[in-house]
Amino acid sequence: MKIIKFLLASSFLLISSIGLAQDAQPNRFDFGKMWSFENPPKEWFKEAYNFEPGDDWFTDVRKSSLRFAEWCSASFISPNGLIMTNHHCSRSVVGALQQENENFDTQGFYAVNQSDERKAEGLFVEQLHMIADITDEVMALTKNPDNDLHKAQMTEDALKKISEEYGKKEAWSGLRLEPVTYYSGGKFSLYGYKKYEDIRLVWIPELDLGFYGGDPDNFTYPRYNLDATFWRAYDENGNPVDSSKNYFKFNPNGASENEVTFVVGNPGSTERYRTISQLEYDRDYRYPMILRFLENRHQIMMEEYKALKSDPSKELEAQEKLNDAFSFSNSIKAIGGIIDGLKNPELFERKVAMEKHIRSKSADLDYWDNLATAYKKLLPHSWAVMHLGASPYRGKALMLMHQMYNFENMVAEEISEDEMTKIKSGILELAKELDTPKERRLLNVVLSELEADIYQGDNTVTKLLAGKSIDAFVDDFFGSTVFKDESKVESILSEPKNLADNTDVLMQTARVLISKYNDAALEFESSSPYRRGLESKIANQVFNVYGAGLPPDATFTLRISDGVVKGYEYNGTEAPYKTTYYGLYNRHFSNDKEFPWALPERWKNPPTEFLQYPINFVSTNDIIGGNSGSPIINKNKEVVGLVFDGNIESLPSNFIFDEEYNRTVSVHSGGIYGALKYIYKTDRLLDELTK
Repeated sequence: MKIIKFLLASSFLLISSIGLAQDAQPNRFDFGKMWSFENPPKEWFKEAYNFEPGDDWFTDVRKSSLRFAEWCSASFISPNGLIMTNHHCSRSVVGALQQENENFDTQGFYAVNQSDERKAEGLFVEQLHMIADITDEVMALTKNPDNDLHKAQMTEDALKKISEEYGKKEAWSGLRLEPVTYYSGGKFSLYGYKKYEDIRLVWIPELDLGFYGGDPDNFTYPRYNLDATFWRAYDENGNPVDSSKNYFKFNPNGASENEVTFVVGNPGSTERYRTISQLEYDRDYRYPMILRFLENRHQIMMEEYKALKSDPSKELEAQEKLNDAFSFSNSIKAIGGIIDGLKNPELFERKVAMEKHIRSKSADLDYWDNLATAYKKLLPHSWAVMHLGASPYRGKALMLMHQMYNFENMVAEEISEDEMTKIKSGILELAKELDTPKERRLLNVVLSELEADIYQGDNTVTKLLAGKSIDAFVDDFFGSTVFKDESKVESILSEPKNLADNTDVLMQTARVLISKYNDAALEFESSSPYRRGLESKIANQVFNVYGAGLPPDATFTLRISDGVVKGYEYNGTEAPYKTTYYGLYNRHFSNDKEFPWALPERWKNPPTEFLQYPINFVSTNDIIGGNSGSPIINKNKEVVGLVFDGNIESLPSNFIFDEEYNRTVSVHSGGIYGALKYIYKTDRLLDELTK
């Protein structure tokens, strides 16, 4: 399907005025504002902000923005390759740059001279240099497929062929080419990235500032977080990259209330085009099971952390465990927020109303009903797919069951000696330290999750337990299995043809659980092309109603999102559009100077003029995970902030964007400037930012 020029005026007016029940009206921007650069909403910008940027404006903005490695966003903010992103985007990389007696978590880092900037091996950033709409080419190469599976293969082949052809063009030479699928196959683009692989650290604050408020403050506002880091890109000759043609000028005054702002970054993933039947599946099955998994592992991690932190010799191990626990806690809040949103009648009914409207314009088409039927067939298998996959977080016992079950079924196949040796080595490695308190706990948790989430009427777990409690089954399992004895495992593996007669409890459990998992995984996998095909057809019907006026779901590709700097009502009061360093110190003293509200020594006696500087602010821009590190700019292409989070009300934005309460939380550029000037005294960096 050819994607035509943006038809905002007609399509969005349709959304605003469709005749639906008064208590269930879709909002104008339910599908969000993550606009792609090949289809920017020029007419909307004119209507909403009296702002008419030309193509040169969009090109400059696009090339000034960066993708930071494979997990965040960033931007050039000086003509000499200076890069800005988040502290939390950089945290996993900078540890390797520490020298003897250095600890960036407690000391931070600043390169006083350019020669002091430290290269991070393996780190890279990418600039979206070229874009091509290849929809017509793909459609021409994928005509008349035999079925959905054939269509998927034809599309894959077409994208590969087209990428190879573009790679031979002079303008695309030397770029990393990435085909992008939008609207479930309704549109295709080809992106050409220029890659910079010599990235050096310039400045990073202490962990206490970059992670201020920690897990308790995560996804909240008001907020006080200096979540910022500066890097620099160097060219192949070891000189700073010349970014003078495309960079955002740093505005030390930052954002002001009601100012129009644009977030330019790479949102990771959204699911705003899922149908009601899919959202019901998410609400009742998928996300509750994910949440149960996360909460159980987080509890285990925190117990392990508490046991480690009392031992000074295990400080590093304890910190790593705490970092892992925070990652899970972050996901728990995110998934919990999505579930709450799906259970919110107002938000969900807006999705229902939108689908009803689309279907009313799609007479005699049963794509939605067919997709609902497909999901009903998956329900009996959802628990097994969710809870029985091999993972270290589910323990060695379950992983060993997978290995042994697959090994048993491989015996009849002809496999090479090298492959057989590799499989046996993996099994023996898992058998080491199988019977530990942690492994017993993990198997107990897995069985408890199965019992809680098993599909109604399925007696798999009941038969497996055979009248025992889960605790008793786990005790008997580890008490009797020979797979905790490495020498006995070696003996079993030496006679693989006898495996079929092996009645060890681990083998018996594997035959029940892993066979169930394999059947469930096959059901999901085999139906995937059919379901993806229906999703594509439904997306095409959305186009038939609205044209290209709706932004595609996030795909970790570059987008521009418009909004305004604005506070909001919360908790019976009002959240101000900005916070200041006065508030940071209030949090510090109100929480008795304890982590995660503790402050390093250099922050203890700040000058009074520094305290009034803004540190964080909120805006109505549309973001999701992956946008971390995105610059937030004004109409003049000046950096006024640095995106690092969303508020708790923004979590349902995975499936619907709610402009009234959804807020992007950013570090204020004035707050960055103030900290660099008064606390870190980074004269060289300040000179570069304010030229």
